[in-house]
Amino acid sequence: MEWCPSGAPDRPESVVLGVRSGEDGRVAYLADPLPAAEVAGMIPEGIPPTRILRFASHCVSECANRVGTACGLIDRVTALPAPAAGAVPRCHLRAHCKWWRQSGLAACHRCPAVATATPPDDTLTALVADPATTREQLAAHLAAPAD
Repeated sequence: MEWCPSGAPDRPESVVLGVRSGEDGRVAYLADPLPAAEVAGMIPEGIPPTRILRFASHCVSECANRVGTACGLIDRVTALPAPAAGAVPRCHLRAHCKWWRQSGLAACHRCPAVATATPPDDTLTALVADPATTREQLAAHLAAPAD
């Protein structure tokens, strides 16, 4: 079974992949997964779990990001400019990760920046998160002059 590193927190198999931290909200990966159900009660009421945690769950055929057998989300994420080269984060999910199997190191380099919750004022993140967005649309947005 392949796992999605941007999974839903409410699935029975869901685990906490990492904690969103710092000003940029990058994910700091946990050394070992924690069952999401065990962590859910620790999050204060009114705060969406995806605002502070990244979850992993099984990759499912009914996912809005599914394109055939591929993940359209990681395809859009890897269309963005690559971050500075460096070591990929340690990740307990890699051996079963859909993104790793589909895009290899390119996915791992970008994974810490992926946010499950999209800030309302971040157009680029909203485009990447939208399953209808194409790589061409992302390229056009990136090439457009800044306002």
